Amino acid sequence: MLRNVAAVVLDGVAPFELGVLCEAFGIDRSDQGLPVMDFDLAGVNPGPVKTSLGFELIVEHGLERLESADLIGIPAMPRNNVFPADLLEALRAAVDRGARVLSVCSGAFVLGAAGLLDGRRCTTHWMYTDELAARFPQAKVDPGVLYIDDDPIITSAGTAAGIDASLHLWRKEFGADMAATVARRMVVPPHRDGGQAQFIEAPIRATPARTLAAVVDYMAAHLDQNLTIEDLAALANMSPRTFARRFRAETGTTPYEWLLTARLAAAQRMLERGDDVVETVAARAGFGTGAAMRHHFAKRLGTTPQAYRAAFCDRGKLQMPVVERG
Repeated sequence: MLRNVAAVVLDGVAPFELGVLCEAFGIDRSDQGLPVMDFDLAGVNPGPVKTSLGFELIVEHGLERLESADLIGIPAMPRNNVFPADLLEALRAAVDRGARVLSVCSGAFVLGAAGLLDGRRCTTHWMYTDELAARFPQAKVDPGVLYIDDDPIITSAGTAAGIDASLHLWRKEFGADMAATVARRMVVPPHRDGGQAQFIEAPIRATPARTLAAVVDYMAAHLDQNLTIEDLAALANMSPRTFARRFRAETGTTPYEWLLTARLAAAQRMLERGDDVVETVAARAGFGTGAAMRHHFAKRLGTTPQAYRAAFCDRGKLQMPVVERG
């Protein structure tokens, strides 16, 4: 269970990406029934650390703080750094004992230097993926995705993708309902699938007439219906081919993948909140049959609907106190 988080801070750390980790895991949301993480910053040595914008942070903990962390966050760092050997060893030791490590943007270069990307799928900001692949040829770099969970290593692209990866961990540990609560508090979308494209050709349209927002809203409101690409294209007054191309340009994914992700999220919430049988949940979420839903749960989530409900339906057992270190 995720309950203890440390973010690594070195000279040149990017404050925005560090802020992503602080916001995702360091905020007390117990008033909304969410677990409170034991969260700290850790440096090679306690003391002042200069950010990429020139101002300083005061870091209270050294690398010993990583020894108790369930999750270690690595925000964006200067890529040309020679990273301290004792930090790299501490990261390797943390992974060996079962901790997860999450990098945001160029934080992936720290993981590469530690050898933690060797043989693993990973990503970083699209501007740096070629460099990451060249410097760490044993890493399997995917330049086109938002984040990759190759447990226990999670790598993410630019700033917003770090939020997506953090919410992914919330879903993985505490369920879709709690992750959605965190997302609402952060005022961000509750779920963007990791395989979605980093670069969206046209994320914002100037006028309503040139956007598919109304069609996407319709899809979200009618997940239980059989939505074909021909039907959706007709709603958009486009040919199916034009609609598919435009949809990917605006959302970074295909209509099928968007619907599958939305239906899985809806099914997760229903399983967490109620006691409807799997067949009922499958119908209401748009999978049609329990067998189809079980297939997609196994493929995407690595579990079954029944096992998911058993793990996440009791919210009370997930409300943990802050852990105090002695």
